[in-house]
Amino acid sequence: MDSIELARIFKETGALLTGHFLLTSGLHSEQYLQCARVLQWPHYAEACGRALAVHFAAEKPSVVVSPAIGGIVIGQEVGRALGCRAIFAERENGALRLRRGFSIEAEERAVVVEDVITTGGSTLETMEVVKSHGGRVLGALSVIDRSGGKAALGSRYHSLWTLSVATFKAGDCPLCNTGSLPVKPGSRSFAGP
Repeated sequence: MDSIELARIFKETGALLTGHFLLTSGLHSEQYLQCARVLQWPHYAEACGRALAVHFAAEKPSVVVSPAIGGIVIGQEVGRALGCRAIFAERENGALRLRRGFSIEAEERAVVVEDVITTGGSTLETMEVVKSHGGRVLGALSVIDRSGGKAALGSRYHSLWTLSVATFKAGDCPLCNTGSLPVKPGSRSFAGP
């Protein structure tokens, strides 16, 4: 699967949205990529998972860790393709944590998998969860990198589709300046100004 095929799938499934959006990062954007609309189709989720998994197959990770909720489906598919466990971290009192009896062993080789990366904040936070349990982060994967390759993860990283989508701080947002109010289609609560 390449970026041209993935762009076609996003358009076909209505997953490429235009409007005024408040992203998980707190930034505003005129475009939103709703991966859930693609990943709701098991054949697309499986194909994306297989395409991502090849980038870490040689390292034989024993666990895939994803931030809830956006990364759960694609994390499961990457885990299936790699033949390893797939777990997720979820927010508790504002911070990502392992819950539901999930654990990571000391020196366990982990890959962090996300649906969409904008700033990389959730991915970096998930990497810290792995490290706090003594695991070793091999790198990260995502279906979409909307940072244009600028997200600084400090680790090996691959996405299926890298694109630059303009984002704005609330005070600098041209849509806000016209009186438009953003909608929040993402999964994480935003505690902004």
